[in-house]
Amino acid sequence: MSDFSYQLYSSRKFPPILATLKMLADAGYTQVEGFGGLFPDAAATADFAAALKANGLTMPTTHLGLDMVESDPEGVIALAKACGVKAVFVPHLAADLRPRDGASWEAFGRRLAAAGAPLKAAGLAFGWHNHDFEFRALDDGSLPIEELLDGGKDLAVELDLAWIEVAGQDPVAWIRHFADRLVAVHVKDIAPKGECTDEDGWADVGHGTMDWPAINAALAKTGVKYLVMEHDNPSDDRRFATRSIAAANTF
Repeated sequence: MSDFSYQLYSSRKFPPILATLKMLADAGYTQVEGFGGLFPDAAATADFAAALKANGLTMPTTHLGLDMVESDPEGVIALAKACGVKAVFVPHLAADLRPRDGASWEAFGRRLAAAGAPLKAAGLAFGWHNHDFEFRALDDGSLPIEELLDGGKDLAVELDLAWIEVAGQDPVAWIRHFADRLVAVHVKDIAPKGECTDEDGWADVGHGTMDWPAINAALAKTGVKYLVMEHDNPSDDRRFATRSIAAANTF
């Protein structure tokens, strides 16, 4: 693995963002992945784009909420142009909004594809980022991730590999399954059972239980472009960033 990106959500509890960007550049990252909270208005976006440039970083991917994509596609396109974004991923759906059956997940996939149509017309890739719930079977036996991506047949995929593992599924099998649609992955690790409880059971990459040699071998056979480090709740983001990139460069 090389040319790692870093999901800035990992550092949301450690402001300011300007210090985070410098820390990441010093640690050897060349890319970051944004999230919606960083871009409350056009002025904030312009300041962020300038900070990226000042630190020699690019932001080829970002997470943005479906509400933003649906309500202001032109604003999303402007954000992408300002920050050099190539791919936008919707990252989550609140529990009370999630479909309860396969047909409804398929319809949600169609809704996503329709929302992303203006972005795709502007030359951006657009798709979905998973958690664990998309990989857990529904009462009707269907799997949300498959129904969603059947409904949105042209959606790109960003697989969060550790969440797949949390759901009891095999990340390598799903990398292979979505090989032709895979644009990005979240490089995330899971601590051994009972460890890192103050960090919600997540680990620095390469210091947990994920089978990175097997994952890396599977990724090498796909068209994946972006490898994004993430930790959902690090107690020290500098430690996470530096230990993870050092370990991942040995895979």
